[in-house]
Amino acid sequence: MANTRDIRRRIKSVKNTMQITKAMQMVAASKMKKAQDFALSGRPYALLLADILGSLGGMDLTNADLPFFQRREVKNRGILVISSDKGLCGALNSNLFRHLTKLEGDCKFVGLGKRGAQFVSRTKRELLADFPLSDNARFIEVRPVVEFLLKAFIDKEIDTVEVLYTNFINTLAQEPEVIQLLPVVDISTMLKTLRERFGQQDSEIPTDGREIHFEPVREKILADLATLYFKQEVYQLVLESKASEHSARMVAMKGATDNAKGLIDDLTLEYNRVRQASITQEILEISAAAFAK
Repeated sequence: MANTRDIRRRIKSVKNTMQITKAMQMVAASKMKKAQDFALSGRPYALLLADILGSLGGMDLTNADLPFFQRREVKNRGILVISSDKGLCGALNSNLFRHLTKLEGDCKFVGLGKRGAQFVSRTKRELLADFPLSDNARFIEVRPVVEFLLKAFIDKEIDTVEVLYTNFINTLAQEPEVIQLLPVVDISTMLKTLRERFGQQDSEIPTDGREIHFEPVREKILADLATLYFKQEVYQLVLESKASEHSARMVAMKGATDNAKGLIDDLTLEYNRVRQASITQEILEISAAAFAK
């Protein structure tokens, strides 16, 4: 049985740990609120760009001389893995990597966040590039990733651009998901999927049967529009991942804090039991000594 000094030392150690996890929980809660606001506020703009593309859904874009709209044989899938730079966020990264291992076909990966890049390298998968990602997740950090992916897709180094990220559902629920962004071969299905993701399944998908005149040329307008949509969609998925990360970290730190409180209660109970047994033993020894005289 441990003595009172050892138990007091353990209680103090657990209390110190609890203070750390409590502080991390409060910081994560603050970041979570900001990340959720950014993710939710970015959805209307991403949906607006998708609506503009959706309004062109009646046009035959597959015949346009644009690589973004042309279906090609998939020899190498390009996967952007959006993960966290830090740990202590529960099973967030583990669930993401479990989903990654189930991907089929020949895949080439681009890491956005240290954890994802480390996992791809550790499992001997082909990593084309990796990029850091801060907690603020500004668009300027995402731009090099987007430009790298677009160049790899145009040069036919990869035949698809897909994003593996953690979809933010609510504070307690986050699910890994793979979304294909390029090529855009079915605009109506893409728009329907996007609306379902944003909780707008019942909204009417816009259509426009008017004849559209493009200035300066049709191909350039569509290419610029597709590029803008792709950039915004990647950034929106980064915001969703950040909201998921901070939510998972807050929940994980709250669980650690609650476990520390429970452990302190158990140790305090054990300390009182040991202390009472020690006092009782001393009383018995004094009584035995008195009777011996």
